[in-house]
Amino acid sequence: MGSAPSGDSLPYITVLEQSPIIIEKILLDAPRDALQWKPAMDRWSISEVLAHLTDVEVFFRERVRKMVADDSPKLDSYDQDAVYATGKYSGGLAREHLHQYCHERDRTLSMLRYLPPAAVAKTGQHPEIGRITVADQLNEWAFHDLGHVRQISELYRARVFYPKMGGFKQYYTVKP
Repeated sequence: MGSAPSGDSLPYITVLEQSPIIIEKILLDAPRDALQWKPAMDRWSISEVLAHLTDVEVFFRERVRKMVADDSPKLDSYDQDAVYATGKYSGGLAREHLHQYCHERDRTLSMLRYLPPAAVAKTGQHPEIGRITVADQLNEWAFHDLGHVRQISELYRARVFYPKMGGFKQYYTVKP
């Protein structure tokens, strides 16, 4: 197996490489209480988002591995709300989740870098949406990452900076 094409031709690879780095940089000096803070009972904390990212990292990686290894396999769906409801994301500390997420992402990138270029056309059968390709999954994965980068940023800015902005708060609406 050869090396996958560069990030220039596969922008999802660049996003997958950079997302953990961006999150680490954003949270570098974040206070612990901000990482555990939930804006409402039905909303996720940064720590819970990081636990989710770790969980879905393994799930997506195994889905891609299965599509590459088998001929159009049946795939499992992923219900993040159902997983969240089990309490799986609520334990542990944010920095531990971030460390584990970065570790799992490294494992993912090691796998993706050595896929043959033709692997992105391999397919699987998703239970709700039908036939998907590895490329579909990788693009969804990058989109998913960026959504959570935005979510983490919004939670952080709402908890740490917004309350201390004085009169400038009138110019913003925060909805973490």
